[in-house]
Amino acid sequence: MIMEFINDNFMLKNETAKILYNHVKDLPIIDYHCHISPKMIAEDYMFADAYELFLGGDHYKWRQIRSNGIDEKYITGDGTNYEKWLCFAKTMPKLIGNPLYHWTHLELKRYFDIDLILNEKNAKEIWNIVNEKLEKPEFSVKNLIRKSNVEIICTTDNPYDNLEYHKQLKDFNTKVLPTFRPDLKEIKSDITERMDYFHENGCRLSDHSIDELNDDIIEKLLFLGKEYAKRGWTWQLHIGAMRNNNSKMFDKLGADTGFDSVNDFEIAKGISKLLNELEKENLLPKTILYCLNPKDNYVLGTMLGNFQGPEAKGKIQFGSGWWFNDNRDGMENQMKTLANLGCLGNFIGMLTDSRSFVSYTRHEYFRRIMCNLIGKWVEEGEYPNDMEALKEIANGIAYKNAKEYFQF
Repeated sequence: MIMEFINDNFMLKNETAKILYNHVKDLPIIDYHCHISPKMIAEDYMFADAYELFLGGDHYKWRQIRSNGIDEKYITGDGTNYEKWLCFAKTMPKLIGNPLYHWTHLELKRYFDIDLILNEKNAKEIWNIVNEKLEKPEFSVKNLIRKSNVEIICTTDNPYDNLEYHKQLKDFNTKVLPTFRPDLKEIKSDITERMDYFHENGCRLSDHSIDELNDDIIEKLLFLGKEYAKRGWTWQLHIGAMRNNNSKMFDKLGADTGFDSVNDFEIAKGISKLLNELEKENLLPKTILYCLNPKDNYVLGTMLGNFQGPEAKGKIQFGSGWWFNDNRDGMENQMKTLANLGCLGNFIGMLTDSRSFVSYTRHEYFRRIMCNLIGKWVEEGEYPNDMEALKEIANGIAYKNAKEYFQF
């Protein structure tokens, strides 16, 4: 069945939203946090088939296929790539309300001009269309990035990476910059030397997974935060994951395979102490705070206002809806929290947080949701229908604020 599911007004439910989205839809993408491979970019990788492109390493999708009762053989096991693709197609019609349903059809439409609604019946047809196109040079990794209008990519990198692939990409028209991601359980004595090396190779961001906030972690973060401030870096704190819950599957498949969930530990006192101690020494870097548990939205939404400064508009940012909040409700709740408690007009917007080279459609998804939310407020009389001001706000959140904030 052919159905124009992804149409011009997808997710846009009011006239103001349609006008605003038309204004921002072609803006470049600054993807300041992702997990894609710089090696694959440098080598201009060509994907073998639809499974490898859409499902390889994508634990978001693996979780849902498991939820459909599919044997692991056809997810990460020794089933053929087509068998795994078919199991994904069988799962797709059941994902009503799940962002994966939207993301997948956006990816099919934007990269392959496919309007078919993926299911078991047409899985082979779509498989063949995608595979035929993947053989063409314009579907190499670099060309997928170009097609997506990506201006800047910040990968996530081990501090001891030699950054050889980033160096090879200095002439690529999209900036591919490293992000410093240390393991907080083990900070080695040469860590500042590694920061200097990363800085020399374009790094201006660090990233940290905060899965607990004890005194030892806070002490290490205080040390790192001071060093980042000295270098003019921004740090990102991703707070609240409970990782590797299924020990049997962790032993079999390792980390980042779809067995993580939301944690519920208390964060307010720890984050306050961390930011306050750095502020006292004038060594608080630009900071992006993300929470995985929505219960903490108001914790971070109010914490921001305690430590803002003239170094940047919105020096302390409330990060976009992340991981399990990377959906319409999660994005809207994050933006509504920021609007209620802070300055939404200075928000630096979306990122992919992805390992996939076709996930840039998540920026489109976000821009549509953002424009729809703002349009709703306008049409319900909660903000003037001043299109010049509205376009400035939408442009800022979609692109301009991140451009000014990071100054890559």
